Amino acid sequence: MRLFKLLNVGLFLFFSMSVHTAPPQTTLKTATFAGGCFWCMESAFDSIAGVTDVVSGYLGGHLKNPTYEQVSAGSTGHAEAVQITFDPTQIGYVELLDIFWRNVDPTQANRQFCDVGNQYRPEIFVHDEQQQRLAEASKQALEKVKSFKEPVVVAITAATTFYPAEAYHQDYHKKNPIRYNYYKLSCGRDQRLKMLWGGS
Repeated sequence: MRLFKLLNVGLFLFFSMSVHTAPPQTTLKTATFAGGCFWCMESAFDSIAGVTDVVSGYLGGHLKNPTYEQVSAGSTGHAEAVQITFDPTQIGYVELLDIFWRNVDPTQANRQFCDVGNQYRPEIFVHDEQQQRLAEASKQALEKVKSFKEPVVVAITAATTFYPAEAYHQDYHKKNPIRYNYYKLSCGRDQRLKMLWGGS
């Protein structure tokens, strides 16, 4: 009986120590950006440390469960966008904002590069008050330091329902690299980004 009690005490201490020494669970967060073609925006965030998932989709419109054909026709009010899941202990929202700015033309309200229409507008969709404050501060800071003359016309709005795009759009830059790179080159995206932000 004494041995049985000792074993129970030992097991209790073991599990108590395990519970108290377990690392805290990280709460993942969400960021949502529109910047023209969602293939290109997905590629821009996909390999960033701390980003755990990037999904292409649609939001900001009035139609439930829109299809690519409906959104691309420009009649639903949705923007092509990416929804990013990130670990805030590895990357902050401010860093994601910086990546966003460097991958869009913030001087164009209803187009991005060769893609024309409201569905290709650049926009920051915020999920809470903190993101709202950080996004507005980031936009104001950009206005002060930008090297181009045109104003920054990117809207900052509250995120609405996000609808994931069709499966063939997800990870398009990985599944169809030749077509993706041809589109990106012919659209003039890299050339315009270099003009705006510099770099090679």
